[in-house]
Amino acid sequence: MTKRTRTILFLICLFLFLLIAPLAIFYSQGYRFDFDSKKITQTGGLFLKVFPKSAEIYLDGKLKKKTDFFFGSILIENLLPKKYKIEIKKEGYFTWEKNLEIREKEVTEAKNVILFPENSNFTILTKGVKKFWLSPDQKKIILLEEGKTGWALKLYDLEKKVKSHLISEDDVYSAGADLLNLEFSENSKEISLEIGMKEQLKYFSLELDKVPSVLTEIEPLLPPLKDIITYQTFNGQLYYLGNFGNLFRDEKKLTEKVFPVKPETEYELKIFQNFIFLREGQTLYLLLPESKSFEKFFENLNSLKISPDLKKLVYFSNYEIWILFLKDSDPPAIHRKGDRVFFVRLSEKIDNVFWLNSDYLIFNAGNKIKIAEIDDRDRINIVDFAEVKEPEIFFNKSNKKLYLLSDENLYRSEALF
Repeated sequence: MTKRTRTILFLICLFLFLLIAPLAIFYSQGYRFDFDSKKITQTGGLFLKVFPKSAEIYLDGKLKKKTDFFFGSILIENLLPKKYKIEIKKEGYFTWEKNLEIREKEVTEAKNVILFPENSNFTILTKGVKKFWLSPDQKKIILLEEGKTGWALKLYDLEKKVKSHLISEDDVYSAGADLLNLEFSENSKEISLEIGMKEQLKYFSLELDKVPSVLTEIEPLLPPLKDIITYQTFNGQLYYLGNFGNLFRDEKKLTEKVFPVKPETEYELKIFQNFIFLREGQTLYLLLPESKSFEKFFENLNSLKISPDLKKLVYFSNYEIWILFLKDSDPPAIHRKGDRVFFVRLSEKIDNVFWLNSDYLIFNAGNKIKIAEIDDRDRINIVDFAEVKEPEIFFNKSNKKLYLLSDENLYRSEALF
């Protein structure tokens, strides 16, 4: 090879190096040429954490990767900034689908994705059940059954899977007694009963740890307080609504505008974080700190429940579900304290709503039991988990199983996640 040839080859290599090196550097720093916008741009990423593990991830209909076996997570890098259709699939499970925006130099996240089984498996725990109550520690169930001489209460131990007899109607009053209300104590070791007999209301307690169970008559659990319509203790302080429509915390008056109290109307205080609600029948009022007065917040209320992370409140009517953010939310879906988010409206009556965890709700509308995420970026993923006749449901956060009563049969699902 001549000297001239070597010189030409060296110059060609030098030119290629000077051309390719910057491109390699730019490439390593995440720069790509976007053929749609006809310009060079920096890429972004997508991070997903999915249960169950080893789920398939599709971007715009193309299989990209599977989530890892150990943590169920995946990071997809070097994505051009644009909106992608993301699908997460696993055989035997409902597909999760959402359109998410990938931005330059940012990682878009969906960290709490749960795929739910397409075929729900339920086991019958017991039959002939009229009603049931789950204990606060979620280890016991009180069953109301019909016996030969009227109603009977049974105790079902969820850990031991044993059902035992507590009391019968005859044990209370042989001439007939109506069970009007049942409540657990906070430690789940005792239940209180409100019973009607001979046009009188009587109250009893029943210790669940004693064998045989002993029924003891007691004074009313919530004796009426003088000049107080309703009250609640919160963080060791007593909040109460007085007869003249003012709200107090201990002795300090919190309202400047009198709330118009109606006679023969049921009132209830509900306090969550710094939000103070007053329920008047099915109308919910919120105390506004600025005006120090109650303003109408929601009508036709069924119930409201706080999330496990204490940052969100779900409240619902017969056909709508809403979410109130009690604190600023964590990424990826950003909501500020006080944001009210409309969740869903259904044509079938909503009977009850529970938090599965702080990111998912489970509820029954008509005969359908539905599970839905609360991530409202793009579409909300809602699946029809099961369909049974007139179900009464309760989700057990302890073992992550759903309990439902239908046709006097009490069922239990497998763990949902």
